[in-house]
Order: sequence, then structure tokens, then C-alpha cells
Amino acid sequence: MSRFVRASKYRHVYGTGTANKRDQCFDNLKVSKNAWDTNLVKANPLFISVNLEASGGGAFAILKHDQTGKLPESNPVVNGHTGAVLDTDFHPFNDHIIASASEDCTVKIWSIPQDGLTENLITPVVSLNSHGRKVGHVLFHPTAENLLTSASADFTVKLWDISTGQEKQTLTGHTEIIQSLSYSYNGSLLVTTCKDKKLRIFDVRTDKVVQETNGHAGIKGSRVNWMGPLDKLVTSGFSRSSDRQLFVWDTNNLSEPLKQENVDTASGMLMPYYDESTSMLFVAGKGDGNIRYYEWVDDEKGLYFLSEYKSADPQRGIGFLPKRAVNVNDVEVTRAYKVHVGMVEPISFKVPRKSDAFQADLFPDCIGAEPSVTLEEFFNGVDRPPKLISLENGFSAQTDVKEFVSTAPPPVTEDITGPKTEKEYQDAYHTLRKENDDLKNAIASRDIRITQLEAQLAAK
Repeated sequence: MSRFVRASKYRHVYGTGTANKRDQCFDNLKVSKNAWDTNLVKANPLFISVNLEASGGGAFAILKHDQTGKLPESNPVVNGHTGAVLDTDFHPFNDHIIASASEDCTVKIWSIPQDGLTENLITPVVSLNSHGRKVGHVLFHPTAENLLTSASADFTVKLWDISTGQEKQTLTGHTEIIQSLSYSYNGSLLVTTCKDKKLRIFDVRTDKVVQETNGHAGIKGSRVNWMGPLDKLVTSGFSRSSDRQLFVWDTNNLSEPLKQENVDTASGMLMPYYDESTSMLFVAGKGDGNIRYYEWVDDEKGLYFLSEYKSADPQRGIGFLPKRAVNVNDVEVTRAYKVHVGMVEPISFKVPRKSDAFQADLFPDCIGAEPSVTLEEFFNGVDRPPKLISLENGFSAQTDVKEFVSTAPPPVTEDITGPKTEKEYQDAYHTLRKENDDLKNAIASRDIRITQLEAQLAAK
């Protein structure tokens, strides 16, 4: 057996968790128990969002990165949906704008105050309402300003101009529930996985399926990520015998996967995340305590297993911080946010290096916070890669609120306030029951009176 060890800058990457230091986690959260397959958490340089369990509607939390420790029961939330919140996504070019998708068939756009939430947020700046069934996924476009994508259980994907509230395009062709979606590096193509086990690549401007193939053979869910600037995709799913799998595909030829990796046999969905700056693939399984990470190299083998972060605490979801916000001084190559039953734990992945100098080989230029095309340019056929920034001097998040101007009609504010305590629920129940009984009695009285009048008319 060869004793040669493949050289890699990331062979010794290690994860540092904080689960045993609850003051460094976002603790005391009523995380959503909804069965919809989602990561439950999203992060940007200023905030994280977490889907919550809420009665009488849907809610999600928006927390600042320094808002760790045990959160109060009355912590402010966003609760403007009438159904459970299924997914959220931060605007890539405005850190104070977030989109949410819900079971109430709507997508809503929210403006986050400069200092975060100090009171419940119930009024969105834009409400997008043309989906016919629940909306399970929202995803902002990687290069075009104010372009949002939503996927619904009505089997459609819609592209929205959130500055006007207008629907720009509808993608059709799915025959079952859409399970995940991901954009190409310049945003000209969108790939989706579906319950019908198909992998589809769309030209988003023309509603044309440019490629389609059979994905994972198992009946359970599947995920897909575009691998940055590469013409490759990574999918996670299950085999017919319920083995968890990773496939890497060449987008120029989807006839069969370039690489097939059987990970293990377990029931939890694998949640992949590809970091284009390091060519590392992070894979976390729902219900697992560990997070595996691989490196992609363009050679015969392709996917190399590096190591794994191990923990006894199972994860329900996971989200990753944008590359522009990592701590380069601590040689942090990425940071994950792991969702537990009642808290969210930050996990920092670092490369062990002693030098205090900037590690240029570990931190190439990464995607910044400026769009490379306007929405009008994009739909006129202009494609540009994302604008890149250097991390040599570190990154300072812009705390000033970037103005978001929308010409969309103001959303109708729905009163979703309702009973919150057990006594209020009991009182509301008895009130509604009394109203129902009164209506039944009134209808019965009118029926008797109608019968009497009909009899009188017949007698004449």
C-alpha cells in the first residue's frame, strides 16, 4: 500500500464548535418543527435568520451575530405570515433585506432596522402573491440586483423584480414538488431537483429546459448545488437501497455522473455546501452529529475526503456565512450555523497556521456585495460573473442601512394577532362556539317561519 499522502492546504482543517458554551450560541429558540425539507437557518455578515414554531401564523427570528446567549421568551420576531415560514434568504447586495416563503402561498420582502429587531415586525415592504400553493424555497439571484426566485408546491418557479413586485418569468416543466434549486456562477442557468427524481437545468430567461436527466434513484429527497465557476454540479440523495449518495455532474453532459460516492446508510437528508474559494464541499446530514468535508480536484479521482467535524448533538439544519464575512485573522475558511432542537451553534472551520500574515493562498478574491448586472441588463441577455473583492484587509460589514426603494403597491396588512395563552384559546373557542350555536338557532327559526308561510300560501 502506498504511503504517499496527497498534498493539500486544507488537509488539516478543523472545526471549533460552541455547543458546550451556550453563552456563545443562540439559545432558547423555538425552532420550527415543520416537516418541509429546509435548512432552517440563513446567515449574512450582520444577521442570522431562524425559522420558528409559531401559533396562529408563521414567524422567523432575525438575530445579530453578537446576540448570543439565552434569548428572552419575548424576543422580537418577524410574524407577518398567516402560515408557517418554510424558507428565508438574505439579499446578497443589501444586508438589511430578507425574503421569506410560507405555507400561506406568499413570498414577503422585509426591511431589517439598522440595529436589528427591537419589536415584532409584521408589515413587509413587498408581498408577492401569485403562487397557487405553498412556497417552499426562496433564492436571490447571484449577480442581478433585486431579482428573487421562488419555488412552490404548484410545481412552478417564479422570478420576481422585488423593486416593483412584478413577476418577470415563470419556469414550468416540473411534475412533482421542487426540492432544491441553485444558480450557475453568472446566474444565467438554474438547476433544480424534484420529487420525480429528475435533475433539470433551465435557461431562466426563456423558460427552456436545456438539460434533463435522471438523478438519484431513491424515493427520498435530493439536493443540488452548483460548484461555483466550474461547469459542475453536486447532488445529494439516496440509492434504491437507501444508501446516502453524493454525485458530481458535468453540466455539459448529464448522461451520467462524473463521480459517485456512497457515503453511508442513514435516513437523514444530506445537506451539501460548496465553497468556490477553497474548492471544499461540506456535507451535513440531518439527524447526524458530524459534518464531513471534501476537496474537489480536477483529476481522475476528483473528490477527496479530508476529514469530519464530530459532535454528539444531531443537527436539524445548517447554514453557512458568506465568504466575505469570515475572520481572516483567525484563518477561518468558513463558518457554519448548526441548528439544534432549541438553539443555533456557530462552528468555525480553520486552517492551523502560525503566521499572523494574511494567507493569500487560502483567501483568494471572493464574491462581494455589489451586483455585476442590473435586472434590466440581465433580461436583455447580459451575463457577467460576480464582482470579486479582496480580503487582505479583512472585511467590515456595512452597518448603515442601504436604502431599498420599491414601487410595488403597499401590501395589505393582515391582522394575524390571536390568542397566545391557554385561557385565551379556551375563551376564543367558547365565544366562537356560542356564535355558531346562535347562527344555527337563527337559521332553524327562519326555516320554521318559511315552512309556515309556505303552508299559508298553499291554503289560499
